[in-house]
Amino acid sequence: MEATFLVHDEQTVIIRGERFRKYLTAETIRSRTEEMGARISEEYAGKKPILIGVLNGAFMFLADLMRAIDIDCEVDFLKLSSYGAAKISSGEVKELKRIDADIEDRHVIVVEDIVDTGLSMDYLMSQLQTKNPASLKSATLLHKFEATTVDVQLDYIGFRIRNLFVVGYGLDYGQVGRNLPEIYILEDQMGPGTEPERVSK
Repeated sequence: MEATFLVHDEQTVIIRGERFRKYLTAETIRSRTEEMGARISEEYAGKKPILIGVLNGAFMFLADLMRAIDIDCEVDFLKLSSYGAAKISSGEVKELKRIDADIEDRHVIVVEDIVDTGLSMDYLMSQLQTKNPASLKSATLLHKFEATTVDVQLDYIGFRIRNLFVVGYGLDYGQVGRNLPEIYILEDQMGPGTEPERVSK
């Protein structure tokens, strides 16, 4: 069987025959996630928010974000599909798993690993709003601002990035690479102006 994943050296990995270079270190991700968790803890004190993770990609970020939140909170999951095995979002959102929790009169935070076109997040926010939550906000580790095609609500953002293909820390390339502790981009996309921007909100 042909190998789909190979750690090449400290800075690069090869996935499905393509070379990816380290983009965000584990320490950088951890530090920003802790900042986001501290802000959520402050803003939701006494409210017991429920975090809804979007599978599959958000599971790592959601777990670390919850560990960074020092108030009572709950968790649930849903699953959408808009990529399949491709590197570019299809733009078609399919709902594969719905949440189990009753979120009426609850304070809800939707947690994504990455927002690109914004269609998935826009769809989710619209669908969840019909369930009459007390409040509804969103959090994403990465926002591909150049790829966003709709005016989507993003309340907590870890990093703004260019329209790059990223893998690792829950993000995959055809279901491969999610287990990498850091985030990588295609090596041929690396260059001036591609650095991630740490977002203040």
